[in-house]
Parts: sequence; C-alpha cells; structure tokens
Amino acid sequence: QVQLVESGGGLVQAGGSLRLSCAASGGSFTYYAMGWFRQAPGKEREFVAAITWTGGYTRYADSVKGRFTMSRDNAKNTVFLQMNSLKSEDTAIYYCARSRNIYDIPNVESGSYDYWGQGTQVTVSS
Repeated sequence: QVQLVESGGGLVQAGGSLRLSCAASGGSFTYYAMGWFRQAPGKEREFVAAITWTGGYTRYADSVKGRFTMSRDNAKNTVFLQMNSLKSEDTAIYYCARSRNIYDIPNVESGSYDYWGQGTQVTVSS
C-alpha cells in the first residue's frame, strides 16, 4: 500500500514562491509517473503537472506553464512542485498522485492515478 504525504504548503503573497514536496513510502515509486492536482473551494479537482518515471518529461496545465516546475528524486522517493509567481487563483489544496501502471506517460486525467496524498493547502493573498 503506497502512502503519499505532501508538505510545503502555506500562506504566501501574490508573486511569491512555494516548493511542495510529496514523499512516497510503503510501495513502488520509481517506475511510476507522478502527478500534481489541485482543488479550489467550490471547484472540481484539476490537473496541474505530471512527470515521467525518469523525470525526463513533464507536462503542465496551461494555467501554470512557465511558473511551475515539477521534478523528482527517485533515490528519495519524492516529487517536487516549485511554484513561482503565485497568483490568488492558485489558492487550492494540492494533491500528489501515483499513476496506475508502471511506465505510464504523464496523464491529465485523475482517473489515471490510483494513490493519492491527503493534500496540502496553498493560500495566495493578493
């Protein structure tokens, strides 16, 4: 049973930066694509970013492209989301997730992921 634990959220002013981490334990991590999603109050969960198991390819939602960077450290079973130039509309709970199958390509659909963390709150004040 894979456990994913996010950290690094908090309150930041618009234009600021945060770095989220997601640590995996209890199961396989290395050969799986990983994703970040977010859910704002009253809205559906949406895709933010995803990365291949090698870390060699990433994809981003248009709303965060150029501002967010996803990376991973397989030796530490951890993925990261560097968030720069934060905007008030980035306020949400951020979740990391592991893809269902090994060697999966990064996918924007939440149904392609089977293990999820509990989320970390990011609040951007304007």
